[in-house]
Amino acid sequence: MSVAVAAGVLTLMTACGGNGDSMAGHEGMASSSAPAATTATAQPSATFNDADVMFAQMMIPHHEQAVEMAELAPARATGPEIKELAAKIKAAQDPEIQTMKGWLTGWGKTAPEDGMGHDMPGIMSQEDMTKLKAAKGAEFDKLFTQQMIAHHNGAIEMARTEQSGGSNPEAKELAKSIETTQQAEVEQLQKILDRL
Repeated sequence: MSVAVAAGVLTLMTACGGNGDSMAGHEGMASSSAPAATTATAQPSATFNDADVMFAQMMIPHHEQAVEMAELAPARATGPEIKELAAKIKAAQDPEIQTMKGWLTGWGKTAPEDGMGHDMPGIMSQEDMTKLKAAKGAEFDKLFTQQMIAHHNGAIEMARTEQSGGSNPEAKELAKSIETTQQAEVEQLQKILDRL
């Protein structure tokens, strides 16, 4: 019995070690949730191109600004739907920021420092952010929905660029998720805006 267990452990260790004979089975398991964590740390450094790097380097500050905008809603928004959506945006984008920073580290690339790219799609200017921070109630609700629609549309554009030009499967998968999620949120925001 113990020989069989030892053989099973040895086979598992060999597969995780990436031995050529076991690699086919290991790749097949990558689609399940358990081994994804194992491949997540190794794969980004193995397969990426300039488009993947640019996607992560641009999307991190883009997401950071969306989180900053969302954090203003609890104290300033009137509409409960806006507060709820803002909390959802923050909850989704904070972990994505950490994921992309991890990729950049794995790829040996630098994460962006403070500051936004001036030509980044959908990014709010400092003036836009100042107006949003000063607004309250119905004025905040309207500004937030208008600005977040523009912001999300910019992220969708960047996500589509990654899907067409990137090579890292995880980055492309995240880009697809960003496009789908934020497109649905744009539709929700537009309905809110139409009522304001």
